[in-house]
Amino acid sequence: MYVAEALRLREGDRERLEAITRASTVSAGVARRARVVLLAADGVSNTEIAERVGMSRPTVLKWRDRYARAGVDALADLPRPGRKAEIDEVAVLAETLANKGKPPPELGVTHWSARLLANRLGISFASVARIWRKWNIQPHRIETFTFFTDPELEPKIHDVVGLYLEPPQGAVVVSVDEKSQIQALDRTQPMLPLRPGLPARQTHDYQRHGTTTLFAALEVATGWISADACYPRHTNAEFLAFLKRVAKAHPRVKLHVICDNYATYKHPDVTAWLATHTRITMHFTPTSCSWLNMVEIFFGIITRQAIRRGSFLSVTDLEDAIRRFIDAYNNRAKPFTWTKTADQLTTKITRKKISDTRH
Repeated sequence: MYVAEALRLREGDRERLEAITRASTVSAGVARRARVVLLAADGVSNTEIAERVGMSRPTVLKWRDRYARAGVDALADLPRPGRKAEIDEVAVLAETLANKGKPPPELGVTHWSARLLANRLGISFASVARIWRKWNIQPHRIETFTFFTDPELEPKIHDVVGLYLEPPQGAVVVSVDEKSQIQALDRTQPMLPLRPGLPARQTHDYQRHGTTTLFAALEVATGWISADACYPRHTNAEFLAFLKRVAKAHPRVKLHVICDNYATYKHPDVTAWLATHTRITMHFTPTSCSWLNMVEIFFGIITRQAIRRGSFLSVTDLEDAIRRFIDAYNNRAKPFTWTKTADQLTTKITRKKISDTRH
């Protein structure tokens, strides 16, 4: 019976080879080569070694010969031929950030993508993405901020927030605004109902039957909404008519009305009427601070719960749906709780963008 000639190991190599086969830090290929040498040293035939480690017999012979000539170090991977690929990170960063991060006009895009920049530089998009991650560059993201130009920014914030946190004794505070251009959209097909495992669905296409404007007043202390009228137009005449309704709903008390800085609210007809009704005081939010008007929270609620998923055959149908929602909403109305102080807001908006402001 033929017995394979055992491969003679150098002194101390068995321990090194056994350590390589157990190590988690070496590649699988190197570990297999070490096992080939150990089996060969134990006298196992080349054919059986090939079967055990999953190599061809010529490959087993190659690694036996490599070890015999140069020892354990010969089992490592040899350098691959060809020039090592080099990516100039500075060039990638320079191209990304040039012209304030805007791609050349001839590309017709507003910001870089990894594939677009890679195609321009002649490298892989994976390399561009890796460099962007390393330097924390994110051309696809954008955040909003506001430059506040109102010279009375801080006094107005203190005035409005003061009404929310400490309303005057014996007075009523209402937050008033308008939601214009509410569209009466009629979906071309009925909404498919909610089913287990499937959300409700509606068609993307629709017929537009016109728009309306909703004036609403939020009573800060109770959360009650006064918005019993919708108007196709939103001029100072419509606002004044609604303001009179609000005043009539709160007779014989001092009434503080919070509005945004819209010019309609300061029209001469409005100021003339206010001059004869001194119990009513107007308070205006600063320019670009419409989020300070608490009734905006209600507009978000009615949009999500009654308008966005609705289907309306006419403007009248839309207005009826709005009135039904408001009637039902007032049965469960609760006041919104304002938590930010004026100092907290002014500190934040003068230091940072306002997109993260929370009520």
